[in-house]
Amino acid sequence: MTAGQSWFVLTLVGVCIGLNAAIVSIVSEWLSDIKMGYCSDGWWLNQQFCCWEIEGEEVDGCDSWRTWSHITLARWIIFVIFAMVFSFISSHLVRSFAKYAAGSGISEIKCILAGFVMQGYLGFATFFIKSITLPLVIASGLSVGKEGPSVHVACCIGSLVAGLFDNFRRSQSKMREIITAASAAGVAVAFGSPIGGVLFSIEEMSHTFSIKTMWRSVFCALVATFTLAAMNPFRTGKLVLFQVTYDRDWHFFEIIFFVILGIFGGLYGAFVIKFNLQVAAFRRKHLANHGVAEAVTLATLTAVIGYFNRFLRIDMTSSMAILFKECEGGGNVFNLCQTPAQWRISNSLLLATIIRIGLVVITYGCKVPAGIFVPSMAIGATFGRMVGIIVKAMYRSYPQSGIFKFCAPDVPCITPGTYAFLGAAAALSGVMRITVTVVVIMFEITGALTYILPTMIVLLVTKAVGDFLGTNGIADQMIRFNGFPFLEKEDHVYNVTVSTVMRKDLTTLLETGMRVKDVESHLSSTNFKGFPIVSSDGSLTLVGYIDRSEIRYVLGALPMFLVPCGPYSFLWVERARKNRGRLANTPCLFTARYQEPDDIDLAPEVHEDDEPEEYFAPTTAGEGINFWPWVNKTPMTVSPELPLEIVMQIFKRMGPRAILVEEHGVLSGLVTVKDVLKFIATEKPDHRPSWDDRGGLEGLLEEVWTWGSDNVSRILLWSRRILRR
Repeated sequence: MTAGQSWFVLTLVGVCIGLNAAIVSIVSEWLSDIKMGYCSDGWWLNQQFCCWEIEGEEVDGCDSWRTWSHITLARWIIFVIFAMVFSFISSHLVRSFAKYAAGSGISEIKCILAGFVMQGYLGFATFFIKSITLPLVIASGLSVGKEGPSVHVACCIGSLVAGLFDNFRRSQSKMREIITAASAAGVAVAFGSPIGGVLFSIEEMSHTFSIKTMWRSVFCALVATFTLAAMNPFRTGKLVLFQVTYDRDWHFFEIIFFVILGIFGGLYGAFVIKFNLQVAAFRRKHLANHGVAEAVTLATLTAVIGYFNRFLRIDMTSSMAILFKECEGGGNVFNLCQTPAQWRISNSLLLATIIRIGLVVITYGCKVPAGIFVPSMAIGATFGRMVGIIVKAMYRSYPQSGIFKFCAPDVPCITPGTYAFLGAAAALSGVMRITVTVVVIMFEITGALTYILPTMIVLLVTKAVGDFLGTNGIADQMIRFNGFPFLEKEDHVYNVTVSTVMRKDLTTLLETGMRVKDVESHLSSTNFKGFPIVSSDGSLTLVGYIDRSEIRYVLGALPMFLVPCGPYSFLWVERARKNRGRLANTPCLFTARYQEPDDIDLAPEVHEDDEPEEYFAPTTAGEGINFWPWVNKTPMTVSPELPLEIVMQIFKRMGPRAILVEEHGVLSGLVTVKDVLKFIATEKPDHRPSWDDRGGLEGLLEEVWTWGSDNVSRILLWSRRILRR
């Protein structure tokens, strides 16, 4: 039963994640369409279901679908009002009931899986509010996506369901396995990609990914995807709205344009990450208390601007569904495949790309559930479709050119939809800095095995550009921006001992000899999360470690207090308010008291008429408040001469909050993740400078100019030597 309980919990988690994803998708579609009109056959039907008999994406001619007005100005005003209302409701709910429901959640989940404790981040309030507000945010038109928050919601479901069972509630390692599997299922239902979800957990979320965890993630993602397929929210038999199939091959001359898409993805990721961090700093400084007003303003701005661009007006997933399609398969929507309108469409796509980039920069990180997966894919899709239209126009203008000689005369040579697909992959990889996961996700979305190689080429170019610019993924950058203690997989320090990094000036507690006022003074004067306990003889012999929360729990037990009545039993006694001043001098014991067997009274007699003060006023030197049951008697310790690389591996794999440094039982110091990060950032000799350290764009141009001038000089010198010979 114990062995089968894990699989039962994973099944339950997967089913709940699939149901939640289906409901969120259905509600999001309906709320997005209600801004434009309503269905006369049933108010609960969105535009797609209301006009089910109409082929294609344009359903303006459906008699059952009624727009709010036939006047363009009135439709625009109603569209903006709906966006304002949806954004206000969602931001107000987040601010009032669950502040952790804001944002994407991927950065925080990564820290939680690495051992960082965030109370309530995976609680029921966060799950409930984020599930309610996520459809509202998507429908408001803000340039955010639901795929990132879907991971957070899935992890909340995994934590809540696993918390119902004692085996998982009492074991942090087992709970992390469930949360890791839930994150894989969240990506799986968001993209309809179960294998891609598992790879996302391996590549992005978890430091340590054992074979057992991988199989559990595969099973949970499979159950969640199966549940979503059974719900069939789009009534198309497909798991995502923009799922397509390509049946034509690509040509080798298109690699040139694939490289252009890869360069765009790398530049897009670097641009968005750099300027979004600046917006986040401005938001933290000036807009921290104005989250609702900011969200409403951004939604209004997006609706006012986006209404007049057909690719910004509709939902981003619907936009990608249109841009991914082949012209010969019913994809002539918005005149995308009409030759006379190709330059007008290209201008519209370019404008949509530029505007959406600006909106993503200022919107991602506002106080609503906000992901960056789908907005990035939508930006890459509009840019890629524009490139595809240009390449197709080149082929039509110069069909006899040597570059197009491999095109068959009776088969369309260029498929613009594939360029949109590759552009979406490039933008997603550029902003998240993941590669293999994106390849698998895009393969599972399209089912086109022939486009695996172009996708890999595009993503390798994107990664090369990102590495050249020295940028990390936006999730990692937000971790650093928020100050979360998190070590990356690539963080390594060699030939350095722990003694070089550890803190030596520590605030410690004595095992005996301290009083309540002394402990409270330590708590009020410091913000440490825990305190080492040393011997009271001055030798600094390590006795244990106690968390700050445990001390607060014992001292804050008003009006009750725990008084030792022997070595094996405790008695809760009502504390009298008049004795509050006397408690300040009560001794605090952080070590066990040993008595002779003859002196132990296993059942002390307590009378109801006894005054409470006799239990609090110590009569002998050994009595007082006993903290020993809450003391960690065997804290994690290392030697000062241990290589720092081993300590970093302990932090990555086990996730302790702090590691004590002792030498022959004597406390020498303490090291935390923040100490290691500070050392890496300031004193690591081989630490690669960041984009800002290298001077930004000006520094890049100077590097390129220096590199080019040096190489040109070498080439000229080499040519002169050859000519002389």
